[in-house]
Formats: sequence, structure tokens, C-alpha cells
Amino acid sequence: MAISTPARRAWRVLTGLLVITAILFGANALGVHVVKGGTWVPELALDLQGGTQIVLEAQTEEAEPSAEQLAQAVAIIRQRVDASGVGESEISTQGSQNIVVQIPGNADEQTRERIQASAQLELRAVIYASGPSNTFVGEDGEETPYPTPDASLGATPTAEPSNGSDPTWVSDLLWAQFQSYRCDDPANDPSAAPADQPLITCDTAGAAKYILGPVEMDGSSIDDATNGMDPQTGTWSVNLQFDGEGAQTFGEISERLNAIRTESPNDPRSQFAFVLDGNIISAPTMNAVITDGRPSISGGNIDQETSKVLADQLKFGALPLSFEVVSSDTISATLGSQQLQSGLIAGLIGLVLVGLFVVLVSYRALGFVIIASLVVMAVLTYILLCLLSWRLGYRLSLAGVAGLIVTIGFTADSFIVYFERIRDELRDGKAMTVAVEDGWARAKRTIYISKSINVLAAVVLYILADATVKGFAFTLGLTTVLDVLIFVMFTHPVMQLLVRTRFFGDGHPLSGLDPSALGAVYRGRASFRTPVATGGRAKRSRGEAERRQTIAERKAAELAAAQNASDKGAGRAEEENA
Repeated sequence: MAISTPARRAWRVLTGLLVITAILFGANALGVHVVKGGTWVPELALDLQGGTQIVLEAQTEEAEPSAEQLAQAVAIIRQRVDASGVGESEISTQGSQNIVVQIPGNADEQTRERIQASAQLELRAVIYASGPSNTFVGEDGEETPYPTPDASLGATPTAEPSNGSDPTWVSDLLWAQFQSYRCDDPANDPSAAPADQPLITCDTAGAAKYILGPVEMDGSSIDDATNGMDPQTGTWSVNLQFDGEGAQTFGEISERLNAIRTESPNDPRSQFAFVLDGNIISAPTMNAVITDGRPSISGGNIDQETSKVLADQLKFGALPLSFEVVSSDTISATLGSQQLQSGLIAGLIGLVLVGLFVVLVSYRALGFVIIASLVVMAVLTYILLCLLSWRLGYRLSLAGVAGLIVTIGFTADSFIVYFERIRDELRDGKAMTVAVEDGWARAKRTIYISKSINVLAAVVLYILADATVKGFAFTLGLTTVLDVLIFVMFTHPVMQLLVRTRFFGDGHPLSGLDPSALGAVYRGRASFRTPVATGGRAKRSRGEAERRQTIAERKAAELAAAQNASDKGAGRAEEENA
């Protein structure tokens, strides 16, 4: 026997769902076994597994930093942590001078460096650059360290410098200090150098040392910084975007530096240094006049990872304060595995109660469709959480677990609306296959509107709520979207196939779709059945039948009136003819 069109469509949709599920598991398996960064268990947040606590203390010349400065610093540090891929972190102020950063799990060295790189980002022109050496070959042919600078050497430029790249900034004392400067000497602290004076410093790797001009711009001029690959050259680059004032300033600087490069291509004064915490994180050469405020940094040894780190440093580097790490400790879970176990048990109990209710009380065998849908949804939710943990650093918190538990009830609502629509169609006397399709057409509009409101509420809650509530909003939004997917790609196709079986199609008393038990009385063509139910569930069905019969009787009266009018018209016509 040929398979009907709805059945073929149902099999195609179910196959599509199976393919989606296989792709998700395949992608996660690729992350676990090939890329070596994936996981088969969702990462847990700070409240469930503990983590690392870093306490930063503000360093100010004044007595105390303002509340606005601390709040701005908290926001920037949170951006840095989020950019490192660590989710569910907690960053807050402590007292009037400290900021506490709590990160789930063990913070890697790269994340620690991002948090601790707390000085302001400065942009200075390069005046001189050389290798890190502080020695010279003496008359005896031996490597000899440059002597400690004589304090009597002149510290004032011989002429008034005209711009940040002017070599006249380099006084005799400054040159002597540069020659004897050691990049690996911990006593050298360039972070406290005045902004209006030249600076001796090194790059973060200690591979080169520089004399830089005064600060010409700071990190507050940078609106955005991203990394990406140039499709034409295949190289990674960092793309900057300055604000309006910064674009104008940078345009003037680029004109000056580009002119130096044009005149002398190897002159280090054509470089512009980005200085974070007193150290140079990048010193690219200016290759053009850039007036639109959108320069890019490329070349050298920039790859995907280093370009991402540099982009984050440039984007989130402008802290209003300098901070010093007071302590860095491992902290235990505040709630721990016991609370997680309690949450999972609560979810399991809720799932069992829902299953018992829909099977034993409301929908009989039809309840197993609800249970199967919940199982499919649980599988998809779990694998998505694993993928999000791998790719986006998502971490499941206790609030997120609560969102998952609440979703069990929300998901059951969708099926109840659909099944009740089907039952309504059966009560109106429609055939089983027609009732499934018509019930679907009516139920999906209600479901779509309801779930849209749920997603909208979750998005608003995620944006506006505190970090501890964001986990709830995220899982609520994610599972609501999955609910609609399961509703469309599993529940409806399964119903299309089940009603073509004898058990459901003939309305077996245990199927949950028995027209007699539902009180169906209207058989179409003005034909009615007298309700016979007498007690219990049957009594409730009789009440429903009586309400339905009233509607049916009204339809019958309308048909009878139309028939009478037709008969009278025919009678008058016969009389006139006679």
C-alpha cells in the first residue's frame, strides 16, 4: 500500500531531526577527540564547582577612588573575562578600593594576565628602537655593560620638540639611561611614567627596547577592536575603530609618520606604539595616511591567537585606574555538588510526576508521546550545553538548572494545547487523521505566540538581570526555542504516523483519543449521537457532550428551518401553477 502524503512528510521531518541530532553529536565528538577542546559534560559555574578568586586593589594618588571609577573598572574587567571565553564569572567591588574577580575552575595564565593588565592603554610615537642589549664591546674586545647614567648629564632637550616623534626629546641623560636599560630588570617600572614625557620601555617579550614620545592618545579613543583574516592575503590582522576625536587625532599622526616612512623607509620613527601597563604590546609601522579612524595592524608574527589577544587588549585596555593584585586563591563551591544533586533530583521528580499525570490521568497512551518528546528535548539540550561550554565558555549554574526544571512544565504545556485541539476536533465528529491536521493548524498559532512571549521575556531578563539570574534566563530561552523545534519536528510528525495505526486510528479506549469517552456527538450531516456516559470520567465527558449537543441542536434547527422554508416555497409554487 502506498504511503500517504502526510505520512511521507512526517518521515522526512523525523529524518531531518535525526540528521540535526547527529550533526550536533558529531560536532561535539570532533571537539572532544580531534580539536581536544570539547567536553561530554557541560562545564559548571562558580556556585557549583568553585574556582579562582583574584583580589585587585586600586592604586591612586588620592585617598580613595570614586565609586564611578570602580564601577567602570568592574565593567571593563568583566568584558575582559568574558572575552577570554569564561562564562558565569562574578566581578564585584569590595570596600572602597578593591575589586574581587571570581572565575569558575582554574584560571589559565592568559586569563590572569588579561585581568591583571590593569593600567591605562597609551598610544605613543616611537623615537628610537634597538635590541634589548645594554652592553657594548669595549677596547679589550669584551662585552661591557653601559655604566649607570651620570646624574649630571643634561635632562632637558636642547630644543623645544615639535611633535611626539621629534628626536630632540632625547636628552643626554635619557640616552644614557636607554643604553643601560635592561628589559629583564624588575626594578624598571615604566607603568608610572608621566604622560607628557618620553618613555623608555620594552615590548612584552623583552625582545626590543624603545624610546617613545609623550602620550598622544589613550585607549578611551578606541571604540572597537576586532581580529579577522584578510581574504586576499590570508593573514590575520587587528582592525581598530576610533571615535570621532580619536579619528581626527590619529589622522594627523598617521600623516606625520607616513611622511617619515616615505622619506626614510627604515626609520623607526614611522612606528606607533600601543603601550599597556608601561609595556609595548604592538608597535606597527604606519604605511598610509588614515583619516577614517579605521586602521588595521597586520604583518609580523600575528596569527589567530595573538590577533585575538591584541584586539582584546586594545578594546578593553582603558581602565580608569591602575590595580595591583593583592591575592589570588582557589575557592570552594558555595553550593557544591550536593545542591546540584538536589536540583537534579527535583527535576527527575518533576519529570516523573508529569509522566504519571499524562499517562494515568489525562492522555493514556498518548502521554507516552509527551514523555518521548521530553526525552528528545533533554538529549538536544544536553548536547547543546556541551557545545556551548566548548565554543563559548558557557557554564551551567544552579540558576540555569532551575531554568531547565521549569522548562519541563512549559514544554508539557505545548503538547497539552495540541492534544486538546485534536480532542476538540474529534468531539466535532471529524475523522482521526483530519482531527490531527486541523488540531495542528489551530494549536500551532497558539504555541508560536506563547513561546514568542517566553523568548522575549527571557531575552529581556538576560539583558537586564544580575549575573546570577542570567543563567536562568539563558536556559529558559534556549529550551523554549528547542520546545518549538521538538513540537514541529517530532510531536506533530509522530502524531501523523500514530493515527494511521489501528490502536490510535480506531480510538482505542486506552489511546487517549476515544471519541466516545471524549463525548463526541456530532457525526456530520445533522446526525447526532446520544451521550451515554454515566459516571466518573464518563460523567465529565457527558457534560462536554451536552454542551456540544447544544451547538449541534442549533445547527440542526438552522438546517430544519432552511428545509421548511424550501418546502413552503415549493408549496406556493405548486399552488400558483394550479
